Amino acid sequence: MPATRDELMTFLEELDIGVSTVDHEPVFTVAESGDLHDRIPGGHTKNLFVKDKKSRLFLIVVLHDAEIDLKKVHQIIGGQGRVSFGNADLLMEILGVEPGSVTPFSLINDREALRVTPVFDAAMMQHDILNYHPLKNDATTTIRAEDLVKFAKACGHDPQVLAVSEQARNAAH
Repeated sequence: MPATRDELMTFLEELDIGVSTVDHEPVFTVAESGDLHDRIPGGHTKNLFVKDKKSRLFLIVVLHDAEIDLKKVHQIIGGQGRVSFGNADLLMEILGVEPGSVTPFSLINDREALRVTPVFDAAMMQHDILNYHPLKNDATTTIRAEDLVKFAKACGHDPQVLAVSEQARNAAH
């Protein structure tokens, strides 16, 4: 069974990671979340659950307005061949969330097999405060960027911080 929001919050508390959560109407796309950006400070994000030709899985986490070239991103993240989106069944099996609720917090559900490689965009990690769904898209949880890395590591993952977005690559030059 996938972790619940309460189990996630307990895990964060055990790690001494302070977060705040705002409940709201479910949002399924970045476009639907626009007014939340005004109400909740910090970097707002989107999450891409993808697989490469060898079925290696990646969770790419970027700012909400980031541009990702799906034809080339495999070269940056170390994928074998172009990536494609993982389907809803695979998403539920591996990360325990539904489409529209993808979040780095879902790494809590991949602590045994460690099948997903988390990739945090370098431009996103420049923000001190970041926002993600706490496993369902009817709330937004705010966390410090350094605590997001601490959380991922506590789940057994070593997140890669890479310049995957056009913004991050442009800032690097």
